[in-house]
Amino acid sequence: MNMKSSSDFSIFKIASAYIGTVVGAGFASGQEVLQFFSAFGWSGLWGIAISSLLFFMIGYSVLLLGRNLKAKSHVDIVQFTNGKVLGFCIDIIITIFLFGALAAMIAGAGAIFHEHFRIPAIWGTLVMALFTLLTVVTGTKGVINAISYVVPFLILSVLFISIYSLLTNPITAGDIQTSAALNGATPNWLLASINYASYNIVIAIAVLAPMGAQTKNKRNLFWGALLGSLGLGLGIFAIYFCVLTNMIDVAAKEVPMIEIASRISVIVKFLFAIVLFAEVYTTAVGNLYGFVRRVSFKLSNLWIIIITTGAALIVSQLGFSTMVKYLYPAVGYGGILFFAGVAYAWIAKRSSLK
Repeated sequence: MNMKSSSDFSIFKIASAYIGTVVGAGFASGQEVLQFFSAFGWSGLWGIAISSLLFFMIGYSVLLLGRNLKAKSHVDIVQFTNGKVLGFCIDIIITIFLFGALAAMIAGAGAIFHEHFRIPAIWGTLVMALFTLLTVVTGTKGVINAISYVVPFLILSVLFISIYSLLTNPITAGDIQTSAALNGATPNWLLASINYASYNIVIAIAVLAPMGAQTKNKRNLFWGALLGSLGLGLGIFAIYFCVLTNMIDVAAKEVPMIEIASRISVIVKFLFAIVLFAEVYTTAVGNLYGFVRRVSFKLSNLWIIIITTGAALIVSQLGFSTMVKYLYPAVGYGGILFFAGVAYAWIAKRSSLK
């Protein structure tokens, strides 16, 4: 896995990598949006706006710091923004989460195979592990290309299902009442929006930092971060309304978007399940890439990639929902420390962000 070659990534590829790294089983399934935004009713719209703003501000900062510090991995950035001691703690959080999220994505692939294709889960986990391993072996360009190919289908499919749902099943007072009765991921919509952006950026930083280091054009970083955050905001916005307009029926569902897609037609459900699998793949690729990038700077060592993937395959047997339930929120609170460090860097170390 050769990472030494430099590139000047385009705006589209930076944006696609950002979106593709963040989205995954939780995002596309609708479960994350349900817990972090739709569960708070109309207040969730304010949460989406704040999360989108944070995606842009922190994402651009990470890309810019990656470029200016010539970051080899996320560790260069967290130590710069948060200092060596606190930076070390955040580095540990990020590194563990990258591995844990990789295992969760592999488990999610197994769940998709089992629940929607009626194929034993083990085959889904094996296919995801193999595809992810082979992609990361190809290096930076392989990772970014793989992610950028999937993202347009992601956005289009979510928009189609959401618009169709709103046209055929408008939001009712009952939907709002149902959402008000739900327990969200956090006590209130503001904390939910910050936590959501936090743990997602913790995933993305592993890809954004070295990508920023390999992009010469500062303008591409700005517009890539802006386009990426707008794409994420649009996707969350669409899923928010899609879930909200079907809240009475999907509030207790594990994968709300699949349930909603099935109401359009069996074909739409099948196609969306494939898109969902592809989205899980993009996140898994970003997680493996970032984890390997962190634990070894000799990335030509194929064995590190193989061992990491094999270990994640074993851990994935714990199950997707179990891992997401306990891992994601905890990392979100830890990621807020990184947000504070980035804010401090803009104030006290502004010359490094020009």
